[in-house]
Amino acid sequence: MSDPDAEGRASAPLDVLVAYVPPSHTEALLAALFAAGAGAVGEYRECAWVTSGTGRFRPVGAARPTVGSVGELELLPEDRVELVLERPLRRQVVAALRAAHPYETPAFHLIESADPDA
Repeated sequence: MSDPDAEGRASAPLDVLVAYVPPSHTEALLAALFAAGAGAVGEYRECAWVTSGTGRFRPVGAARPTVGSVGELELLPEDRVELVLERPLRRQVVAALRAAHPYETPAFHLIESADPDA
C-alpha cells in the first residue's frame, strides 16, 4: 500500500504504527507523531484511529515504572493509537514517539503494509 501523489502515482511504501498510551497523553503523542510526518493519507493529514482498552504489565528487575511498583501487576486504561507513515519516515516517527511518550519503555509496533496493486 502506498500513498498516491496528485497524479495518482504511488509514493513511498507505507508502514502502520500502533502504540499504546495513557488517555491523558494521547493528544500530545498524536501531535508529536503528526509533526514527524505520520498520519498523512492522500490529501488528508492528521489521520489516526484511536480506541480505548485496558493495558496490563508487571515491572520487574531494574524497571522504573511511570505508574505502579516493581513486582506488582498493573491494569490501567490506555488508548491504542494507529496511523500510517511513509516508510522513509520510520526512524523520525519512532524517535518522536519515544520522546513524547510518558512510559519508560513505550509499547508499540510497526507493520509494513503490502502494496495492494502488486
